[in-house]
Amino acid sequence: MRLALVAALCSLAITNAADDLARTPPMGWNSWNKFGCDVSEKLMKEMADAVVASGMKDAGYQYLVIDDCWQVRRDAEGRIVPDPDRFPSGMKALADYVHGKGLKFGLYSDAGTG
Repeated sequence: MRLALVAALCSLAITNAADDLARTPPMGWNSWNKFGCDVSEKLMKEMADAVVASGMKDAGYQYLVIDDCWQVRRDAEGRIVPDPDRFPSGMKALADYVHGKGLKFGLYSDAGTG
């Protein structure tokens, strides 16, 4: 009897753990696949608008990610500096815009120093 009770409790724990798993993979849009290095603030705002207007957000897409080429260099402290010509309002303003659409904003980076 004890063995049956332990087995029942273990199967319940396994079932509950499975409920916590993602039902889909992380769903989002990444600039690299279509635009490579041709990214800008204007483009990313248009893409955020398109993700919402096309129904992708309602279908479960959550992320809007800028891949490479948004930066121009690193500053004296090693922080990546956004390209001010392509992103004139800065990354915070762009992130705020994306978040305002109900999406999550991501930026490609690396651990390098050069």
